[in-house]
Amino acid sequence: MRKFTLDRRSVMAGMAAAASLPRVGFAKPQMSASFLVVGDWGRDGAQHQRDVAVQMGKTAQALGSRFVVSVGDNFYDNGVQSVSDPQWQSSYEQVYTDPALQVPWYVALGNHDYRGNPQAQLDYAATSKRWRMPQRYFQVSGTSMGLPQIDLFVIDTSPTVHQYRDKVDSVIARNVGSQDVAAQLAWLDKALASSTARWKLVVGHHTIRSGGSGHGETPEMVELVLPILRRRGVTAYLFGHDHDLQHIQTDGLHYIGCGAGSEVRPVSAVKGTRFCQSRSGFAAVSVSDSGLSLEFKDFTGASLYRAAVAV
Repeated sequence: MRKFTLDRRSVMAGMAAAASLPRVGFAKPQMSASFLVVGDWGRDGAQHQRDVAVQMGKTAQALGSRFVVSVGDNFYDNGVQSVSDPQWQSSYEQVYTDPALQVPWYVALGNHDYRGNPQAQLDYAATSKRWRMPQRYFQVSGTSMGLPQIDLFVIDTSPTVHQYRDKVDSVIARNVGSQDVAAQLAWLDKALASSTARWKLVVGHHTIRSGGSGHGETPEMVELVLPILRRRGVTAYLFGHDHDLQHIQTDGLHYIGCGAGSEVRPVSAVKGTRFCQSRSGFAAVSVSDSGLSLEFKDFTGASLYRAAVAV
């Protein structure tokens, strides 16, 4: 067998050749994750609610969705009365059954939820592995979800709306009348100011900007909440109330309407509208080190719209 040896001159020549080769860098892997947004859904599976749920499950599985955000009106027409209300099964547990949807659901209250017993939805969180509503308004740290780029701020918008308080001796008037709006607004302002997340996302039921035929803009939200969002550099406001899908960019932030979890109504473009459609569906939001993106999908699984929200 022939023996190969390397002399000093060969070794030095090889080192010189290697030094002349271009260096290959190893990029830091990007952190990327997604979550789903849906609202105005609880109709015992009817009016495309079940169809939307099926497509949410497929999308959640494909994207590896970390959690679901509900923007309110979780149970029609009059909320739930207790943790044993049959609608928990008929409108939630037996509808959103895909394994990929057995993740945390961070939930806001809507005006229809205030027609029942809102406290029951808080109480249900103590019995459920996925229903998350620790308070009527609360913050979810992105770091706790493995997404340090974002922080979520879920707010309770019904108490801000004057017309509910004016309904004399009604369930909704009594329920909203017991809430301290000033305290909530002070909390929101302070919590947003303290957040160091790159992107701050506020979740609520009522509209601020909207082209929906059902409601349109909510004056009290424009007056009371919008100045806080603008002052504290909020990236996006996720909402429902109008039964449609919308993406509006104005006021220095993005409005993402996801109130199409079941029934839909007509919608029109307004100032800043980038997309609007009256079609049952939901949103998927993807978060990475380089940006925040949005996709709307309908009850058949079709992709309706995609856009970058932040970079």
